[in-house]
Amino acid sequence: YGCRRIPTSTPKPENFTCKPTTQSKDKMAEEIELTPQLCPSWAVSLGYLGVSAAAVLSNYGSAWGTWKAGVSLVHTGIRHPSSVMKNVIPIVMAGVIGIYGLIVAVIIAESITKPAQNRENAYSIYTGFAHLSAGLCCGLSGLVAGGCIGIVGDHGVRSVGYRASAITLFPSGAEKDGYSSIPEADQGAGEDISGSDDQNKLFVGMLIMLIFSEALAL
Repeated sequence: YGCRRIPTSTPKPENFTCKPTTQSKDKMAEEIELTPQLCPSWAVSLGYLGVSAAAVLSNYGSAWGTWKAGVSLVHTGIRHPSSVMKNVIPIVMAGVIGIYGLIVAVIIAESITKPAQNRENAYSIYTGFAHLSAGLCCGLSGLVAGGCIGIVGDHGVRSVGYRASAITLFPSGAEKDGYSSIPEADQGAGEDISGSDDQNKLFVGMLIMLIFSEALAL
């Protein structure tokens, strides 16, 4: 700031008024931009913590969902091998969550600026916390979405997947019976088994739950 003295009639106190000039404003902005307090060297670690959180937590959720749905898929495939390909939907949707975290991690990593050759760091604390928050938001969302997909897929495949090879969203007249005529191993042949219409409704309901579970990671 450029200071200009205002003369008064009494010589006792000297009054000053500070009036900023254009040159002083530019110099002050440059000092604030390069001040070590706003751009410390440890600020970069916050950004890379966001990168790690986005990638690791999303992959953890993806692995969790794949594990839960995969176990039930293998269990179902032992008795009904033809239903494996249709029941693989939860595993595919769980694997996509890891890709979301990878994309966000790459975007954050590319946004982190490197220090200059004179050891001046231009990466501020504000930017570091922003990148850390973005990484945690993506990673935690992928974690809970993967768990939701795994649990829904586990129970859905176990309850519907036994007869899924004969289940279609729009069954024709020849496909209405489905697996309703095939009893389970622990059921007698004379017991009543639910029809294919109810099985189709359960299968569609499982798909809708999986789709909205996947949307949690977006």
